[in-house]
Amino acid sequence: MRFMMLMYPGTKGETGAMPDEKAIAAMMKYNEELANAGILLGADGLQPSAKGARIRSNGGKRSVSDGPFTETKEVLGGYWMLQVKTKEEAVEWAKRCPLGDDEMLELRQVFEMGDFGPEIAKQEGALVDKIGKRLEENNKKSASS
Repeated sequence: MRFMMLMYPGTKGETGAMPDEKAIAAMMKYNEELANAGILLGADGLQPSAKGARIRSNGGKRSVSDGPFTETKEVLGGYWMLQVKTKEEAVEWAKRCPLGDDEMLELRQVFEMGDFGPEIAKQEGALVDKIGKRLEENNKKSASS
């Protein structure tokens, strides 16, 4: 089963200040442990919300709001995608993540096609496979540029 582990860096995450070398080294060590355990599928940190935008839908109309998102106290700062056997395993790995004061992690299980029932999984399985192959191609292009 896959879990997305979400990092909420607290108020300092919105300042745009980079973590100190010690914090970066601790996080890189943690990421290496996840990779060496064979459970890390992806991970990225996110720029402050001031560099982002939100798109909302209301009555069929779209509106765009540029950051920063001051109405939100807990702004996402990064994520990891983990492949583990159980929720308990995901929690154990999350507890090992180096966190500073005012930082928080959230674990969310990712839907798999089978969760939507066998008929949907059968109908959409080929499309999911096709999209997965395209994602691999896109990641290879991104890594080489």
